[in-house]
Amino acid sequence: MLKRCERNRKRSKRRAIFCPIHGCYVDSASQKYPLYADTPGQLQQRGIRRKEAMILVASQTAVSLDGEWLEAFWCDQCQSIEWYYVQKKERVYEISVAPAELWQRAIGVSPSEGNPSVGEFTRRHARMSGYDSRKEFQVRN
Repeated sequence: MLKRCERNRKRSKRRAIFCPIHGCYVDSASQKYPLYADTPGQLQQRGIRRKEAMILVASQTAVSLDGEWLEAFWCDQCQSIEWYYVQKKERVYEISVAPAELWQRAIGVSPSEGNPSVGEFTRRHARMSGYDSRKEFQVRN
């Protein structure tokens, strides 16, 4: 039978993610947005050989990157929420400010320019609050 102190050690611990400016713990303020690679060069940067990278991209189109994601964190010292690119290597987390180009390779993020299948008419009218769309379609006798 396990002693009480041994049972308590099995609890999950707080992730050791620190503010890159102040060095204090930061608290998560969003969900994780996993990243993917869609070119062989992106996989080669992560240590995969050129031939293997080309085969992976050709067969899967996009390859999910384990241990890499975008996440927002709250820092008590900064008193703000910042988006960071997080890399988990074994038990160590490395964070850096999320560059804009990574958002294009994040899973589950809506495109900033909107859904490309939605027409301009629909997009324009969706932005209008309190607009009576019946005025747009006048029936003439």
